[in-house]
Amino acid sequence: MIQSWRNRDGTTRRDCLRLGLGGLIGGGLSGALRAAARGAEPSANPQRQADACILVWQDGGPSHYETFDPKPDAPLEIRGSYAPIATRTPGIFFAEPMKKLAALSDSLAIVRSIRHDQGNHGAGNHYMMTGAPPRIPVGCGAFVSFHPSLGSVVSKEVGAPHGIPAYFSIPNISRSGGPNFLGSKYAPFVVPDDPNRSSFRVRDVTIPSGLTDQRFQSRQQIRKHVDNLLRLNDPATGDPTLAVDEFYQQSMQIISSPEAQAAFDIHREPDSVRDAYGRDPFGQRALLARRLVSAGVPFVTLYHGGWDHHTDIFQSLDKKLPPFESTVAALIEDLKQQGMLQRTLVVVLGEFGRTPKINERGGRDHWSNAMSVLFAGGGTAGGQVVGATDRQGYAAVERILAPENFVSTIYRKLGIDPGQILYTPEGRPVHLVSDATPITELM
Repeated sequence: MIQSWRNRDGTTRRDCLRLGLGGLIGGGLSGALRAAARGAEPSANPQRQADACILVWQDGGPSHYETFDPKPDAPLEIRGSYAPIATRTPGIFFAEPMKKLAALSDSLAIVRSIRHDQGNHGAGNHYMMTGAPPRIPVGCGAFVSFHPSLGSVVSKEVGAPHGIPAYFSIPNISRSGGPNFLGSKYAPFVVPDDPNRSSFRVRDVTIPSGLTDQRFQSRQQIRKHVDNLLRLNDPATGDPTLAVDEFYQQSMQIISSPEAQAAFDIHREPDSVRDAYGRDPFGQRALLARRLVSAGVPFVTLYHGGWDHHTDIFQSLDKKLPPFESTVAALIEDLKQQGMLQRTLVVVLGEFGRTPKINERGGRDHWSNAMSVLFAGGGTAGGQVVGATDRQGYAAVERILAPENFVSTIYRKLGIDPGQILYTPEGRPVHLVSDATPITELM
Protein backbone atom coordinates (compact mmCIF):
# COMPACT_ATOMS: atom_id res chain seq x y z
CA MET A 1 0.00 0.00 0.00
CA ILE A 2 1.42 3.36 -0.96
CA GLN A 3 1.84 6.13 1.60
CA SER A 4 -0.61 8.65 0.13
CA TRP A 5 -4.29 7.85 0.36
CA ARG A 6 -6.04 8.30 -3.00
CA ASN A 7 -9.68 8.45 -3.93
CA ARG A 8 -11.14 6.68 -6.91
CA ASP A 9 -9.93 9.24 -9.43
CA GLY A 10 -6.37 9.09 -8.09
CA THR A 11 -6.40 12.34 -6.11
CA THR A 12 -4.42 12.26 -2.88
CA ARG A 13 -5.53 13.90 0.30
CA ARG A 14 -2.56 16.28 0.13
CA ASP A 15 -3.51 17.16 -3.46
CA CYS A 16 -6.91 18.24 -2.20
CA LEU A 17 -5.33 20.31 0.54
CA ARG A 18 -2.99 22.05 -1.89
CA LEU A 19 -5.89 22.95 -4.17
CA GLY A 20 -7.56 24.27 -1.04
CA LEU A 21 -8.46 27.81 -0.30
CA GLY A 22 -6.86 29.09 -3.46
CA GLY A 23 -9.53 27.26 -5.47
CA LEU A 24 -12.81 28.71 -4.20
CA ILE A 25 -12.30 27.50 -0.60
CA GLY A 26 -14.71 24.57 -0.87
CA GLY A 27 -12.38 21.93 -2.26
CA GLY A 28 -8.97 21.63 -0.63
CA LEU A 29 -9.38 21.85 3.10
CA SER A 30 -12.83 20.39 2.77
CA GLY A 31 -11.12 17.41 1.16
CA ALA A 32 -8.84 17.11 4.15
CA LEU A 33 -11.70 17.19 6.55
CA ARG A 34 -13.73 14.89 4.35
CA ALA A 35 -10.85 12.53 5.03
CA ALA A 36 -11.04 13.35 8.72
CA ALA A 37 -14.80 13.61 9.18
CA ARG A 38 -16.04 12.07 12.38
CA GLY A 39 -19.20 11.53 14.29
CA ALA A 40 -20.46 13.06 17.49
CA GLU A 41 -18.40 12.84 20.64
CA PRO A 42 -18.87 9.50 22.40
CA SER A 43 -20.86 9.10 25.57
CA ALA A 44 -18.97 8.60 28.79
CA ASN A 45 -17.52 5.13 29.18
CA PRO A 46 -17.04 4.16 32.84
CA GLN A 47 -14.34 1.63 31.87
CA ARG A 48 -12.34 4.14 29.88
CA GLN A 49 -9.03 4.94 31.55
CA ALA A 50 -7.55 7.39 29.03
CA ASP A 51 -8.83 10.15 26.79
CA ALA A 52 -5.83 10.18 24.44
CA CYS A 53 -2.79 8.22 23.34
CA ILE A 54 0.56 9.51 22.11
CA LEU A 55 2.31 6.64 20.35
CA VAL A 56 6.03 7.30 19.89
CA TRP A 57 7.04 5.08 16.99
CA GLN A 58 10.76 4.18 16.72
CA ASP A 59 10.79 3.12 13.12
CA GLY A 60 13.40 0.49 12.28
CA GLY A 61 13.29 -1.48 15.52
CA PRO A 62 15.10 -0.20 18.64
CA SER A 63 17.42 -2.49 20.58
CA HIS A 64 15.98 -3.78 23.84
CA TYR A 65 19.55 -4.34 25.14
CA GLU A 66 20.50 -0.69 24.81
CA THR A 67 17.24 0.68 26.26
CA PHE A 68 15.07 -1.13 28.81
CA ASP A 69 16.38 -4.71 29.03
CA PRO A 70 20.15 -4.68 29.65
CA LYS A 71 21.89 -8.02 30.18
CA PRO A 72 24.98 -7.36 32.34
CA ASP A 73 25.67 -11.08 32.90
CA ALA A 74 25.75 -11.93 29.20
CA PRO A 75 29.04 -12.14 27.24
CA LEU A 76 30.39 -8.87 25.85
CA GLU A 77 29.34 -9.68 22.29
CA ILE A 78 25.75 -9.87 23.57
CA ARG A 79 25.54 -7.31 26.36
CA GLY A 80 27.28 -4.57 24.36
CA SER A 81 29.03 -1.44 25.56
CA TYR A 82 26.44 0.10 27.87
CA ALA A 83 26.34 -0.69 31.56
CA PRO A 84 23.04 -1.08 33.38
CA ILE A 85 21.97 1.78 35.65
CA ALA A 86 19.65 1.68 38.64
CA THR A 87 16.29 3.37 38.24
CA ARG A 88 14.16 5.11 40.83
CA THR A 89 12.39 1.77 41.35
CA PRO A 90 14.41 -0.73 43.40
CA GLY A 91 15.41 -3.79 41.40
CA ILE A 92 14.69 -2.30 37.98
CA PHE A 93 17.61 -1.42 35.70
CA PHE A 94 17.76 0.38 32.37
CA ALA A 95 20.63 0.74 29.92
CA GLU A 96 23.16 3.48 30.61
CA PRO A 97 21.86 6.14 28.16
CA MET A 98 18.36 6.10 29.67
CA LYS A 99 19.22 8.33 32.63
CA LYS A 100 16.25 10.71 32.61
CA LEU A 101 13.72 7.95 32.10
CA ALA A 102 15.40 5.95 34.88
CA ALA A 103 14.64 8.88 37.19
CA LEU A 104 10.97 8.62 36.15
CA SER A 105 10.65 4.86 36.52
CA ASP A 106 7.93 5.19 39.15
CA SER A 107 5.73 6.61 36.37
CA LEU A 108 6.67 3.95 33.81
CA ALA A 109 5.69 0.37 33.06
CA ILE A 110 8.09 -1.57 30.85
CA VAL A 111 6.83 -4.64 29.02
CA ARG A 112 9.79 -6.88 28.14
CA SER A 113 7.99 -9.95 26.83
CA ILE A 114 6.11 -9.04 23.64
CA ARG A 115 7.21 -11.23 20.77
CA HIS A 116 5.99 -12.18 17.30
CA ASP A 117 7.16 -13.93 14.14
CA GLN A 118 7.32 -11.05 11.66
CA GLY A 119 11.03 -10.24 11.39
CA ASN A 120 11.00 -7.62 8.66
CA HIS A 121 10.01 -3.99 8.78
CA GLY A 122 6.87 -4.11 6.65
CA ALA A 123 5.30 -7.08 8.41
CA GLY A 124 6.49 -6.16 11.90
CA ASN A 125 5.19 -2.62 11.51
CA HIS A 126 1.81 -3.89 10.36
CA TYR A 127 1.50 -6.35 13.24
CA MET A 128 2.34 -3.83 15.95
CA MET A 129 0.33 -0.98 14.40
CA THR A 130 -2.82 -3.03 13.86
CA GLY A 131 -2.73 -6.12 16.08
CA ALA A 132 -3.21 -8.25 12.96
CA PRO A 133 -0.43 -10.22 11.26
CA PRO A 134 -0.21 -9.59 7.50
CA ARG A 135 -2.13 -12.15 5.50
CA ILE A 136 0.63 -12.63 2.93
CA PRO A 137 4.43 -12.33 3.12
CA VAL A 138 5.63 -8.74 2.71
CA GLY A 139 9.09 -7.29 2.24
CA CYS A 140 11.02 -4.97 4.51
CA GLY A 141 10.32 -1.90 2.42
CA ALA A 142 6.63 -2.58 1.90
CA PHE A 143 3.88 -0.19 2.88
CA VAL A 144 1.12 -2.61 3.74
CA SER A 145 -2.40 -2.20 5.07
CA PHE A 146 -4.47 -5.33 5.50
CA HIS A 147 -6.24 -4.04 8.62
CA PRO A 148 -7.12 -0.66 10.16
CA SER A 149 -4.41 0.90 12.31
CA LEU A 150 -4.76 1.86 15.95
CA GLY A 151 -5.07 5.55 15.13
CA SER A 152 -7.72 5.04 12.46
CA VAL A 153 -9.86 2.88 14.74
CA VAL A 154 -9.57 5.44 17.53
CA SER A 155 -10.51 8.18 15.06
CA LYS A 156 -13.66 6.26 14.14
CA GLU A 157 -14.64 5.20 17.64
CA VAL A 158 -13.69 8.25 19.71
CA GLY A 159 -13.68 11.33 17.47
CA ALA A 160 -12.50 14.82 18.42
CA PRO A 161 -14.13 18.17 19.23
CA HIS A 162 -14.14 21.48 17.38
CA GLY A 163 -13.62 19.95 13.95
CA ILE A 164 -10.04 19.00 14.77
CA PRO A 165 -8.95 15.73 13.12
CA ALA A 166 -9.01 12.86 15.60
CA TYR A 167 -5.83 11.21 14.33
CA PHE A 168 -2.53 12.95 13.65
CA SER A 169 0.74 11.46 12.44
CA ILE A 170 3.81 13.66 12.84
CA PRO A 171 5.89 14.21 10.67
CA ASN A 172 4.75 11.42 8.34
CA ILE A 173 2.58 8.34 8.30
CA SER A 174 4.00 5.01 9.39
CA ARG A 175 4.03 2.12 6.90
CA SER A 176 0.81 0.63 8.25
CA GLY A 177 -0.71 3.65 9.95
CA GLY A 178 -3.69 3.96 7.60
CA PRO A 179 -7.38 3.10 7.77
CA ASN A 180 -7.66 0.23 5.25
CA PHE A 181 -11.36 -0.64 4.77
CA LEU A 182 -12.56 2.01 7.24
CA GLY A 183 -12.02 4.54 4.47
CA SER A 184 -9.87 7.60 3.92
CA LYS A 185 -11.85 9.82 6.26
CA TYR A 186 -10.09 7.96 9.10
CA ALA A 187 -6.60 8.41 7.64
CA PRO A 188 -4.21 10.51 9.74
CA PHE A 189 -3.79 14.23 9.33
CA VAL A 190 -0.05 14.46 8.61
CA VAL A 191 1.97 17.47 9.80
CA PRO A 192 5.30 17.27 7.92
CA ASP A 193 6.50 20.76 8.80
CA ASP A 194 9.23 21.36 11.39
CA PRO A 195 7.88 23.06 14.56
CA ASN A 196 11.47 23.92 15.52
CA ARG A 197 11.54 26.61 12.83
CA SER A 198 10.57 30.13 13.79
CA SER A 199 8.34 30.31 10.70
CA PHE A 200 6.46 27.11 11.55
CA ARG A 201 2.76 26.93 10.81
CA VAL A 202 0.59 24.03 9.82
CA ARG A 203 -0.07 24.30 6.11
CA ASP A 204 -3.58 24.24 4.66
CA VAL A 205 -5.39 25.16 7.88
CA THR A 206 -4.96 28.92 7.61
CA ILE A 207 -6.00 31.44 4.98
CA PRO A 208 -3.20 31.74 2.39
CA SER A 209 -1.13 34.90 2.79
CA GLY A 210 -2.19 36.17 -0.63
CA LEU A 211 -5.90 35.95 0.20
CA THR A 212 -7.32 38.97 2.06
CA ASP A 213 -10.20 38.72 4.49
CA GLN A 214 -12.42 40.52 1.98
CA ARG A 215 -11.59 38.07 -0.81
CA PHE A 216 -12.05 35.21 1.62
CA GLN A 217 -15.54 36.43 2.51
CA SER A 218 -16.29 37.03 -1.17
CA ARG A 219 -15.43 33.45 -2.08
CA GLN A 220 -17.68 32.18 0.66
CA GLN A 221 -20.53 34.23 -0.81
CA ILE A 222 -19.83 32.84 -4.29
CA ARG A 223 -19.96 29.35 -2.91
CA LYS A 224 -23.30 30.04 -1.21
CA HIS A 225 -24.75 31.17 -4.54
CA VAL A 226 -23.46 28.02 -6.22
CA ASP A 227 -25.02 25.93 -3.47
CA ASN A 228 -28.40 27.48 -4.27
CA LEU A 229 -28.33 26.04 -7.78
CA LEU A 230 -30.48 23.02 -8.53
CA ARG A 231 -28.67 19.84 -7.64
CA LEU A 232 -28.73 17.40 -10.51
CA ASN A 233 -27.88 14.28 -8.53
CA ASP A 234 -30.58 12.29 -6.84
CA PRO A 235 -29.83 12.03 -3.08
CA ALA A 236 -30.92 8.42 -3.23
CA THR A 237 -27.89 7.57 -5.35
CA GLY A 238 -25.54 8.20 -2.44
CA ASP A 239 -23.27 10.36 -4.60
CA PRO A 240 -20.42 11.46 -2.30
CA THR A 241 -20.49 14.98 -3.75
CA LEU A 242 -23.77 15.53 -1.95
CA ALA A 243 -21.92 15.38 1.38
CA VAL A 244 -19.66 18.32 0.49
CA ASP A 245 -21.68 20.76 2.61
CA GLU A 246 -20.88 18.84 5.78
CA PHE A 247 -17.17 18.72 5.01
CA TYR A 248 -17.16 22.38 4.00
CA GLN A 249 -18.61 23.33 7.37
CA GLN A 250 -15.91 21.33 9.09
CA SER A 251 -13.33 23.06 6.93
CA MET A 252 -14.61 26.43 8.02
CA GLN A 253 -14.67 25.29 11.62
CA ILE A 254 -11.00 24.40 11.76
CA ILE A 255 -10.06 27.70 10.10
CA SER A 256 -12.28 29.82 12.32
CA SER A 257 -12.08 27.89 15.60
CA PRO A 258 -9.80 29.55 18.16
CA GLU A 259 -9.33 26.18 19.85
CA ALA A 260 -8.17 24.52 16.65
CA GLN A 261 -5.78 27.30 15.71
CA ALA A 262 -4.42 27.51 19.27
CA ALA A 263 -3.56 23.81 19.21
CA PHE A 264 -1.20 24.36 16.29
CA ASP A 265 0.40 27.53 17.68
CA ILE A 266 3.47 26.11 19.38
CA HIS A 267 4.92 29.62 19.72
CA ARG A 268 2.56 30.20 22.63
CA GLU A 269 4.66 27.88 24.76
CA PRO A 270 7.17 29.45 27.20
CA ASP A 271 10.82 29.18 26.20
CA SER A 272 11.49 27.11 29.31
CA VAL A 273 9.01 24.45 28.17
CA ARG A 274 10.32 24.41 24.60
CA ASP A 275 13.89 24.12 25.90
CA ALA A 276 12.93 21.19 28.15
CA TYR A 277 11.58 19.25 25.15
CA GLY A 278 14.70 19.99 23.13
CA ARG A 279 15.18 22.59 20.41
CA ASP A 280 15.25 20.06 17.61
CA PRO A 281 12.55 18.72 15.27
CA PHE A 282 11.67 15.68 17.39
CA GLY A 283 11.55 17.66 20.61
CA GLN A 284 9.22 20.30 19.22
CA ARG A 285 7.05 17.69 17.52
CA ALA A 286 6.58 15.99 20.88
CA LEU A 287 5.51 19.32 22.33
CA LEU A 288 3.06 19.76 19.45
CA ALA A 289 1.68 16.29 20.21
CA ARG A 290 1.04 17.37 23.79
CA ARG A 291 -0.73 20.52 22.57
CA LEU A 292 -2.91 18.44 20.26
CA VAL A 293 -4.08 16.06 22.99
CA SER A 294 -4.67 19.11 25.21
CA ALA A 295 -7.09 20.32 22.51
CA GLY A 296 -8.96 17.00 22.49
CA VAL A 297 -7.18 14.95 19.81
CA PRO A 298 -7.42 11.32 20.98
CA PHE A 299 -4.56 9.77 18.98
CA VAL A 300 -1.19 11.11 17.84
CA THR A 301 1.57 9.03 16.29
CA LEU A 302 4.94 10.68 16.83
CA TYR A 303 7.15 9.09 14.18
CA HIS A 304 10.90 8.92 14.84
CA GLY A 305 12.97 7.00 12.31
CA GLY A 306 16.51 5.69 12.10
CA TRP A 307 16.51 2.78 14.54
CA ASP A 308 17.59 0.08 12.08
CA HIS A 309 21.17 -0.24 13.34
CA HIS A 310 22.76 -3.03 11.32
CA THR A 311 26.14 -1.29 11.59
CA ASP A 312 27.98 0.73 14.24
CA ILE A 313 25.09 0.63 16.68
CA PHE A 314 26.94 2.17 19.62
CA GLN A 315 28.37 5.10 17.68
CA SER A 316 24.86 5.80 16.40
CA LEU A 317 23.14 5.42 19.75
CA ASP A 318 25.71 7.62 21.49
CA LYS A 319 24.26 10.46 19.41
CA LYS A 320 20.67 9.31 19.04
CA LEU A 321 19.59 8.06 22.44
CA PRO A 322 20.36 11.00 24.77
CA PRO A 323 18.20 13.61 22.98
CA PHE A 324 15.49 11.06 22.23
CA GLU A 325 15.08 9.82 25.80
CA SER A 326 15.37 13.37 27.12
CA THR A 327 12.41 14.41 24.95
CA VAL A 328 10.31 11.41 25.98
CA ALA A 329 11.08 12.17 29.63
CA ALA A 330 10.14 15.82 29.10
CA LEU A 331 6.85 14.80 27.50
CA ILE A 332 5.93 12.58 30.45
CA GLU A 333 6.99 15.23 32.98
CA ASP A 334 5.06 17.94 31.17
CA LEU A 335 1.90 15.84 30.99
CA LYS A 336 2.27 15.19 34.70
CA GLN A 337 2.71 18.90 35.51
CA GLN A 338 -0.28 19.78 33.32
CA GLY A 339 -2.41 17.28 35.22
CA MET A 340 -2.89 15.28 32.02
CA LEU A 341 -0.80 12.15 32.52
CA GLN A 342 -3.49 10.19 34.32
CA ARG A 343 -5.77 10.53 31.27
CA THR A 344 -3.10 10.44 28.54
CA LEU A 345 -1.41 7.19 27.56
CA VAL A 346 2.16 7.45 26.26
CA VAL A 347 3.57 4.40 24.47
CA VAL A 348 7.10 4.06 23.06
CA LEU A 349 8.07 1.18 20.75
CA GLY A 350 9.17 -0.01 17.32
CA GLU A 351 8.34 -3.04 15.23
CA PHE A 352 10.72 -5.46 17.00
CA GLY A 353 13.96 -5.70 18.98
CA ARG A 354 17.52 -6.42 17.81
CA THR A 355 19.60 -9.58 17.61
CA PRO A 356 21.38 -10.82 20.74
CA LYS A 357 24.77 -11.10 19.12
CA ILE A 358 26.52 -8.02 17.77
CA ASN A 359 27.36 -8.72 14.14
CA GLU A 360 30.72 -8.32 12.37
CA ARG A 361 29.76 -4.77 11.35
CA GLY A 362 29.25 -3.68 14.94
CA GLY A 363 25.47 -3.67 14.67
CA ARG A 364 22.44 -5.70 15.61
CA ASP A 365 19.97 -7.14 13.12
CA HIS A 366 16.20 -7.68 13.17
CA TRP A 367 14.88 -9.77 16.06
CA SER A 368 11.18 -10.31 16.75
CA ASN A 369 11.56 -12.85 19.58
CA ALA A 370 12.06 -10.07 22.11
CA MET A 371 11.33 -6.36 22.41
CA SER A 372 10.67 -3.75 25.08
CA VAL A 373 7.71 -1.37 25.15
CA LEU A 374 7.33 1.63 27.45
CA PHE A 375 3.93 2.62 28.85
CA ALA A 376 3.19 5.70 30.94
CA GLY A 377 -0.02 7.37 32.06
CA GLY A 378 -3.56 6.55 31.05
CA GLY A 379 -4.25 4.72 34.29
CA THR A 380 -1.11 2.60 34.03
CA ALA A 381 0.55 1.71 37.34
CA GLY A 382 4.17 2.82 37.22
CA GLY A 383 7.26 1.31 38.78
CA GLN A 384 6.79 -2.11 37.23
CA VAL A 385 8.24 -4.46 34.65
CA VAL A 386 5.93 -6.93 32.94
CA GLY A 387 7.45 -10.17 31.68
CA ALA A 388 11.08 -11.08 31.10
CA THR A 389 13.49 -12.35 28.51
CA ASP A 390 16.06 -15.06 29.18
CA ARG A 391 19.45 -14.29 30.72
CA GLN A 392 20.96 -13.36 27.36
CA GLY A 393 17.90 -11.64 25.90
CA TYR A 394 17.27 -14.15 23.15
CA ALA A 395 13.55 -14.56 23.72
CA ALA A 396 10.63 -13.67 25.95
CA VAL A 397 10.29 -16.48 28.47
CA GLU A 398 8.09 -15.09 31.23
CA ARG A 399 4.57 -13.68 30.74
CA ILE A 400 4.85 -14.06 26.96
CA LEU A 401 2.63 -11.58 25.15
CA ALA A 402 1.67 -10.90 21.54
CA PRO A 403 0.94 -7.77 19.49
CA GLU A 404 -2.76 -8.59 19.90
CA ASN A 405 -2.42 -8.12 23.67
CA PHE A 406 -0.55 -4.86 23.16
CA VAL A 407 -3.15 -3.41 20.80
CA SER A 408 -6.06 -4.64 22.94
CA THR A 409 -4.56 -2.83 25.93
CA ILE A 410 -4.58 0.50 24.09
CA TYR A 411 -8.13 -0.02 22.88
CA ARG A 412 -9.38 -0.97 26.34
CA LYS A 413 -7.76 2.06 27.92
CA LEU A 414 -9.46 4.33 25.39
CA GLY A 415 -12.83 2.71 26.00
CA ILE A 416 -12.92 0.70 22.76
CA ASP A 417 -13.96 -2.96 22.71
CA PRO A 418 -11.13 -4.85 20.95
CA GLY A 419 -13.38 -7.89 20.58
CA GLN A 420 -15.91 -6.14 18.35
CA ILE A 421 -16.68 -7.13 14.78
CA LEU A 422 -16.11 -4.57 12.02
CA TYR A 423 -17.59 -4.83 8.54
CA THR A 424 -15.92 -4.03 5.27
CA PRO A 425 -17.84 -2.03 2.61
CA GLU A 426 -18.65 -5.38 1.02
CA GLY A 427 -20.22 -6.61 4.27
CA ARG A 428 -17.43 -8.99 5.23
CA PRO A 429 -17.11 -9.32 9.04
CA VAL A 430 -13.65 -8.72 10.49
CA HIS A 431 -12.52 -9.10 14.09
CA LEU A 432 -10.93 -5.88 15.31
CA VAL A 433 -8.44 -8.00 17.29
CA SER A 434 -8.44 -11.79 17.15
CA ASP A 435 -7.30 -12.08 20.78
CA ALA A 436 -8.94 -9.24 22.70
CA THR A 437 -7.10 -9.93 25.97
CA PRO A 438 -5.32 -6.83 27.30
CA ILE A 439 -2.16 -6.84 29.41
CA THR A 440 -3.88 -7.01 32.79
CA GLU A 441 -0.93 -5.61 34.76
CA LEU A 442 -1.31 -2.34 32.84
CA MET A 443 -5.06 -2.06 33.39
